[in-house]
Amino acid sequence: MEKPRTGVYICHCGTNIAKMVDVQAIAEDMKDTVNVIITRDYKYMCSDPGQDQIIKDIKEFNLNRIVVAACSPRIHELTFRKALQKAGLNPYLFQMANIREHVSWVHTDRAKATKKARALVSAAINRVNYHEPLIERSVDINPATLIIGGGISGITAALEIADAGKKIFLIEKSHKLGGHTAEIDLTYPYFYSAQQLIKPLIERVKNNKNIELFLETEVKEISGYIGNFETIISSKNTDKIPCLPAGRKLTFGNIIVAIGLSPMDPSPLKNYGYGKFPDVITSSEFENMLLSGNIIKKNGNIPENIAIIHCVGSRNNDYHDYCSRICCTVALKYANQLRSALPKANIYELYADMRSMSKGCEELYTETSRKNIMFLMFDQRNDLPEIKKGNDKSAPLIIEMNEKLSGETIEVPADMVILMTAMEARKSAKEVAHSTGVSLCGNHFFIEKHPKLDPVATTTGGVYIVGGCQSPKDIPDSVSQARAAAARILGVIVRGTAKVSATAAYINSSLCCGCQMCLSICPYTAITYDEEKKVSVVNEVLCQGCGTCVALCRPKAINIYGCSHIQMMTELSALLLSD
Repeated sequence: MEKPRTGVYICHCGTNIAKMVDVQAIAEDMKDTVNVIITRDYKYMCSDPGQDQIIKDIKEFNLNRIVVAACSPRIHELTFRKALQKAGLNPYLFQMANIREHVSWVHTDRAKATKKARALVSAAINRVNYHEPLIERSVDINPATLIIGGGISGITAALEIADAGKKIFLIEKSHKLGGHTAEIDLTYPYFYSAQQLIKPLIERVKNNKNIELFLETEVKEISGYIGNFETIISSKNTDKIPCLPAGRKLTFGNIIVAIGLSPMDPSPLKNYGYGKFPDVITSSEFENMLLSGNIIKKNGNIPENIAIIHCVGSRNNDYHDYCSRICCTVALKYANQLRSALPKANIYELYADMRSMSKGCEELYTETSRKNIMFLMFDQRNDLPEIKKGNDKSAPLIIEMNEKLSGETIEVPADMVILMTAMEARKSAKEVAHSTGVSLCGNHFFIEKHPKLDPVATTTGGVYIVGGCQSPKDIPDSVSQARAAAARILGVIVRGTAKVSATAAYINSSLCCGCQMCLSICPYTAITYDEEKKVSVVNEVLCQGCGTCVALCRPKAINIYGCSHIQMMTELSALLLSD
């Protein structure tokens, strides 16, 4: 192995890092480190000029190792690896130190933050000395695609790929296609018919010879890797689907997860009286009224005082701390539909913050505010409205609230209350995540590979996420994601092969004791046992390099390419010895 010649680059990240870390001092300090040839600091290392500087230095100074201290490797490690490739250097002769999320964003003392960042950079330099060139492998691609979920996202992706002449297996858990879009009357902000939008798409799916549709069907488990997956499906609809007794086996090369999301049950929020007062209904229940063409109370009468309460379960630390994103604009849509259907009714919008995002939605907010609809603001985090029983026949419900704009405590009369409930992850998300090998965030939404640069792919090769299962979103964004994922998959199918990461585990057979504990712990089922040799064996294509087996292996027989024991210990030693 040639002697390391290392270039070290410290990123300011605008002021994200530089405001709390003395990046120039660290760059200067690293100049005297063994094997370091050049150090630089720059405002944005991930930018084109930043990458170009790295490429230029590799060629000019004959560098064969690169360290970048910047943000999380999850954000830009691939960016810098590609820069190394452009310069003719193996992309795995690179190490990244996270001095943003691990330092500047979590510290308030600049001197201590700088000291910690210096230690992390020093550790990265020590580790990169032991990096070796790795070679990425490639696998052949089965041109068929599995799509889990038959809502607007799943249907769109299926049609995009199938219209290109490729096979699709479309799995839908319920008895019909369309998801939430099929349960909507009109879409915002232009009040187009959702039924006229979704029904032709459903018909196209049913009539497309390249789409094999499975209704009332679930995926039990998925095995394999990008290009070569297989699964067993189980169906309740045995009359229409030719299932084997133990389920039907499907083989495919890529997966799109499009399971959508679910409306929250507001029963736990006792202040809203859902389930107690018959005319306190959810947004989904009101949408069904709109579809039926009858806006009536439980007693059959037409409501005269209608209140729409926003953020029911959203942006609340006791339930869901995130914004459900579509609720405000749907509430504005309801106000307009109510004003058209019931011109004499009193309509109240009780909101915390109005977040009418997406094209045309702010304009909808403006137009709605001019239609004699009263907007009342409450404190979402500390002072929620409370629904109580009223005494007036025209207002059997009273909503008590502290109105923030006026600063007064008021009572809002109502005989119908619509709760804009939070949109939350489906209960099946955890099971689907396990079968597809995709991680979930704390709110049980699927995590994308990169929030900005790769929002539809996941860290598991060949698995893509689209629509509401990634986070709450409207129809246009769901369709955009579906088409993006379809384009990515078609590109892989056309190439015929896909690259597989070189950072896989490997087993030293002379140290393996054959205990087989690694088989049960591997989340990707990438390890098998060779009965003849009495040792465990890693399928390096299946392996995602997570390191779980390495931590478990008592005889230290398992290592990971690019993350060996000596690399880890060298890095740790530098951290422990830093002053």
